Amino acid sequence: MASKKTRVRFAPSPTGALHIGGAHTALFNWLYARHTGGSFVLRVEDTDRERSTLEYERTIMDGMMWLGLDWDEGPDKPGPFGPYRQSERLDRYREYAAQLVDQGLAYHDGEAILFKVPSGHKVQFDDVVYGHIEVASEHASVTPEGTIKDIVLVKSDGMPTYNYANVIDDYEMAITCVIRGEDHIANTPKQILIYEAFGWEPPLFGHLPMILGMDKKKLSKRHGATSVFEYSDLGYLPDAVINFLALLGWSPRTGEEVFSRAEAAELFELDKVTKRAAVLDTDKLKFINQEHLKRLDPAKRLELIRPFWVQSGLPVSDFDDAYLAQALELMGGRGQTTQELADYSDYFLSFEPVKARYDAAEIDPERKPVLRAYYDALLAQPSWTAPEMEAFSRAWSEANGTPLKQIAMPLRMSLTGRKVSPGIFEVAELLGREECRQRLAHYGLASK
Repeated sequence: MASKKTRVRFAPSPTGALHIGGAHTALFNWLYARHTGGSFVLRVEDTDRERSTLEYERTIMDGMMWLGLDWDEGPDKPGPFGPYRQSERLDRYREYAAQLVDQGLAYHDGEAILFKVPSGHKVQFDDVVYGHIEVASEHASVTPEGTIKDIVLVKSDGMPTYNYANVIDDYEMAITCVIRGEDHIANTPKQILIYEAFGWEPPLFGHLPMILGMDKKKLSKRHGATSVFEYSDLGYLPDAVINFLALLGWSPRTGEEVFSRAEAAELFELDKVTKRAAVLDTDKLKFINQEHLKRLDPAKRLELIRPFWVQSGLPVSDFDDAYLAQALELMGGRGQTTQELADYSDYFLSFEPVKARYDAAEIDPERKPVLRAYYDALLAQPSWTAPEMEAFSRAWSEANGTPLKQIAMPLRMSLTGRKVSPGIFEVAELLGREECRQRLAHYGLASK
């Protein structure tokens, strides 16, 4: 097996959007393929005729493309092992099932075809993640009462079952390693029995740890976003989601927690995947996303933030890209998502959000003359650069016996409407002298 070129597959059912568990499975297959220089195959398991749709298939592909998980073969990328939709492979399933019937290893039950589960046989395999697993064939497929239950290969409606179609597809597509969720461990002995019935060598198996919510329960909608597009809408970057998902059950030898997809592919080792359940910690996702936001090229960052500003009704078109990019650069690491970064930087585009947040009610009327004297003096300075504004403010503070914080915080609140912002003199420099004058004058803190 080691000498063969790696071929792995992601095989979603097109019955809904790409959810986070599916994205996790797709990612680990993609990482293994890219790390080994192998092929990543997209196969669509659309035999559930009532729920499968081409629209969902497209949605899954779109989700994978948003994440940057490109595939080498698939329904839209014909290769030598197609077709890549199970609904287009029905003849193959019937032919192989008929072969087992001819050999006396399967039988007809009405329109259905069932595989005879043998007794007294040990089914065993070495899972890359879970280690050696063996099951007596009597226990590979059992009824609720504990007796042997023969495996349905083809249902009465002519459609293959999951366990059967998977074996045929993986064999015909030359899949060398099956990487999937740990909930499929129970299916593996059944599939190995079918491999053995045909005399085929099974692929390597690697089962990924379950993903749990913060309450340590199986991931579901109650834990928040489940579709990858929901993460996009919430302001997460695809590279950050990839980074986060990679850490659910694996970590690079370097110990790094923030890395690019290229770095992840280079460092990935399937045998270093842990079998311990992984917890989807949204706080960690936010931290990772924030780190990726910091690393973005200014122009790319602006491209991502602009739609959120537009959505908020801010006058984006009133400013040139150089100013907007500089505003975001000044924000530094503030904002853990693109949505937050857009919200936190709104005061660079308009005074309206500031007025909505701040009314200066906490300023004692007796303090206003002191503040007005300082702000008028600041606005009259010949140079409007952050270093000179700060130097002047420190000198004025000392000369007038007024702590710098007492004059800088009202300035921050008047210009941004927030208690936390980048350096307020840097903010003032970018906003410009006249814009700052108008905002301070609105609160009666400067002459118009």
